[in-house]
Amino acid sequence: MVPMIAVWMKIESDRIADSLREAREKLDTADGEVVLDFSSVRRIDAPAIKALQEFAAAAEEKSVKVALRAVNADVYKVLKLVRLAARFSFVV
Repeated sequence: MVPMIAVWMKIESDRIADSLREAREKLDTADGEVVLDFSSVRRIDAPAIKALQEFAAAAEEKSVKVALRAVNADVYKVLKLVRLAARFSFVV
């Protein structure tokens, strides 16, 4: 069995939507899993939410699992409110 290698990407707090678009382009090289590092993200705005929705849809289409790493409580609450949290797994 060949081990899966996850694609790892840091999401920049000052350019969340752009970072997510870049991550979306790497979905083709993901071997089943992508980890997005949200450690520098303190807030999430409407364009970032839209980009995250588009990213989640693209990942589901390609059967790629997405884990969000180091999501703070405020961002998690927003993801729950807009019903996006269920589309991801969360890791510390």
